[in-house]
Amino acid sequence: MQEIRSYLGWKVDFRSPPGEPALCAPDSMAWRIYKNPVALAIGGVCAVLLEFADARIRSGVWDHSVFKDDPIGRSRRTGMAALVGVYGPRSAARQVIGGVNRMHARIEGTTPSGERYRALDPELIDWVGATAAYGFLVAYDRFVERLSDDEKRRFLCEGSEVGALYGIENPIRSLDDFEAMMMKLVPRFEPHPINIEFLDIMRSGRAVPGVPRFLQRALAHASISILPPIVRERLELGPEYDLGRGAERSIRLMARAAERIPDHRGPAAKACERLGLPRTFLWKSPERQRQILARHPALQAGSPA
Repeated sequence: MQEIRSYLGWKVDFRSPPGEPALCAPDSMAWRIYKNPVALAIGGVCAVLLEFADARIRSGVWDHSVFKDDPIGRSRRTGMAALVGVYGPRSAARQVIGGVNRMHARIEGTTPSGERYRALDPELIDWVGATAAYGFLVAYDRFVERLSDDEKRRFLCEGSEVGALYGIENPIRSLDDFEAMMMKLVPRFEPHPINIEFLDIMRSGRAVPGVPRFLQRALAHASISILPPIVRERLELGPEYDLGRGAERSIRLMARAAERIPDHRGPAAKACERLGLPRTFLWKSPERQRQILARHPALQAGSPA
């Protein structure tokens, strides 16, 4: 990985400026969950499928971005924006999010059925935010380690500041909130060849160079496995997309290994370094993390920025 990431023209260095806080604190659930690349990969594909279930979002992405020509690159850039929002310095996060919003402000059009849409429609912004939160949370809970109800609530509530910067008006604060939002939109959900094309690419072995094709296929099927059943039914993703027991074991082993083995070159480790914490901070035991943060009280969740 490069030391400095470029996103929408902004150069993002997760290691500087030294001491600048992120939008989320080091002891937040967001820092814990987003450090796991397996949970992010599974949750990200799940979120895309939930978004593409609505023709307005599907048309907006397909007609106004490079997704149809470079779905892998576009997905990686979206993932990087999420990481900047969690781990990046506040100033960089606000710049990147502002750039995303300005780009979205130009996106509007008509679905194949003739319905007008705008990317900044509050209903669509709320749904996109909800799908990302749902995907990452449920992927971590299912494949990395089980989370308590309080931990799930904390994760969803922690995203309020980032969500507000994106223009989210009705953030979800529980999985019940997600279900209520989803059920209002379900009558709109429909199968579409674009969904299948996207999944074929994710299963092809091209999405993550160096990762065996069977594991990439398993990751895509894992994403489908955490879709709410009613959404999977609406999208007509049948048993050919089931996650087998062997594949699920492989995913769990990979996800749990990522939870234990520090990625010294990733954004999470660099953000720790920026704040004066060990690069391996997020991979230490909860007790050891608390001991370290006791010496840095300003870095704890709820402390003034």
